Amino acid sequence: MFQLGKTIVSEDIIEKDFVCNLSACKGACCVDGDAGAPLSFDEVQILEDIYPKVKPFLRKEGIEVIEAQGASVKTAYGELETPLINGAECAYVIFDDNNTALCAIEEAYNQGEISWKKPVSCHLYPIRVREYSEFSGVNYERWEICDDACSLGKELQVPVYKFVKEALIRKFGEDWYAELEKVAEKNFNK
Repeated sequence: MFQLGKTIVSEDIIEKDFVCNLSACKGACCVDGDAGAPLSFDEVQILEDIYPKVKPFLRKEGIEVIEAQGASVKTAYGELETPLINGAECAYVIFDDNNTALCAIEEAYNQGEISWKKPVSCHLYPIRVREYSEFSGVNYERWEICDDACSLGKELQVPVYKFVKEALIRKFGEDWYAELEKVAEKNFNK
């Protein structure tokens, strides 16, 4: 672990390699598990505001869940996240012709309907950020459903932090990312 400003960063985001391989995993991270995507308080409002423009991209099941539970839900622990369909896939999941899970929010963004790409927790994956009172913990989350992404990342020699560069800049800013690159180059030759 090392400190960058008000973040404590796991060395794994520099040492481990990762490139999403949707053709292999079919977007399993949006379907498997027992929780929705973590959300910030600001993102809850954004989801509510953009819902009318995202709705045409959603599946019927997603619309039903969002209209019954809301654009976001609060867990028993008070955390905010996207709602789930039958306790499984995210309510914002859609599927392409190859049955690969995609994000309806990101599809609306790609089609120019909205200017917000998707929740930052999704954009950052496989990095998870945990907020504490004095700092943020920036960690690599290893999940076996991403073994193909790890293999592809290793083959292409792309460390996690480079794979999620855009999302890290979105979350922490250009200066923070530039400092991260310096640490990686100086201490890890990456």
